[in-house]
Amino acid sequence: MTEFKLHTMESAPADSKPLLEDSLKGFGMIPNLHAVMAEAPGLLEGYKLLHEFFQNTSFDKDELTVVWQTINVEHECHYCVPAHTGIAHMMKVDGALTEALRNSTAMPTQKLQVLHDTTLAIVRNRGHLSEAEVETFFAAGYAQRQLLEIVLGLSQKVMSNYVNHLANTPVDKAFEKFSWQKQG
Repeated sequence: MTEFKLHTMESAPADSKPLLEDSLKGFGMIPNLHAVMAEAPGLLEGYKLLHEFFQNTSFDKDELTVVWQTINVEHECHYCVPAHTGIAHMMKVDGALTEALRNSTAMPTQKLQVLHDTTLAIVRNRGHLSEAEVETFFAAGYAQRQLLEIVLGLSQKVMSNYVNHLANTPVDKAFEKFSWQKQG
């Protein structure tokens, strides 16, 4: 299988260098995902923009984590599950929520369970939801805005999850302690 290059500031295409510089400033390192994506500057830029846009949605830190990790686990992303576990710890998300997401067990609240179930249904059914699923989502206290924001989060995660599958991106040292494999 083709080995994908982990770009450095020196090896990256010129259009990716400022993006990697931002990653280095923001994370204190160049995450391996960004190093792989640097081969295609538009991909890296698009991913970083979607990440920023999704972080600025109406979702709180727990809800962001539910959407991200639900998609990561469903896509069986060996890189993003550990990375978002570490990110969740940095965001001070309750470890019980993170473990429930990693292990596909019940969410700690009914509202988060509905968010998880809705996100999973959107992924599995390629955006098709039944009227009952939409009504359950709204009855939990969410609105059209949040339904659409799940699509934004999914767009971001498709980019990273699929790149990681193609490149077999190595997990960053900072997140190795959170390594993950799908159970069952």
